[in-house]
Amino acid sequence: MRTLEHAEPPRTGDLRPLPHRAQAVVRKPGRAVITRRWDVHVHHEHRVPRTGRALLACNHIGWLDGPLMVGVAPRTIHALVKHEMFVGQIGLLLRSIGQIPVERGTIDVRAIRLAVRALRDDRVVAMWPEGTRGNGELRKLKRGLAYLALVTGAPVVPVALLGTRAYGESVSDLPPRGRRIDVVYGEPIAVEAVAWPRRRESVEGLTRSLQRELIANLEHALEVSGQRLPGSAADEEAREADMVGLADDPQEDS
Repeated sequence: MRTLEHAEPPRTGDLRPLPHRAQAVVRKPGRAVITRRWDVHVHHEHRVPRTGRALLACNHIGWLDGPLMVGVAPRTIHALVKHEMFVGQIGLLLRSIGQIPVERGTIDVRAIRLAVRALRDDRVVAMWPEGTRGNGELRKLKRGLAYLALVTGAPVVPVALLGTRAYGESVSDLPPRGRRIDVVYGEPIAVEAVAWPRRRESVEGLTRSLQRELIANLEHALEVSGQRLPGSAADEEAREADMVGLADDPQEDS
């Protein structure tokens, strides 16, 4: 999600609050379905604030990531979901449970305003700041996460999702029944709201800072879970080459 750049913060008073009661009804049976089909392990759930606004920042590796978060997050969430999903019965369901359609690759003003409205209403907004499903390594983040945090002062909670896709599987595949899936929450990152993040540099600076924190939580999650990211053969070879290069690099005498 690209960010707005104009003289005033987004106005949200004319927007209706996002619906959330329907999601509260479907969450319990949804969670039961997910935890029966897969071996789901949730770590450090207590790190999600029980009240007030919050942003959940998740890595994105598979199709199941979104439904998984709706089912297992400790609070009702409003997730930013690509607008292509909002068609037919699925679209009606997503709207009824308060999910936010976003048109990727553009400045989607309505999606931004809806997310800001939800946060100003002390709700939880979930984002996948990589912008699309991939290796989940958080190598490159969009600026929308930092933008929303700066506008609203919402704390950012890192979330590492592991096991929703393995090496060799398509980003559109469901994981096989019984697979272990880990959801690992990091410590909330406090962000001070500013009058208006007019300068791109301030948003980019916070994006880099948040990226470091999200990667640190991801590395912790990989360690405690014993999982691996899906990656690709080329990625694995590049990482191995980097490791060999570092190991072979002669050290200067101190």
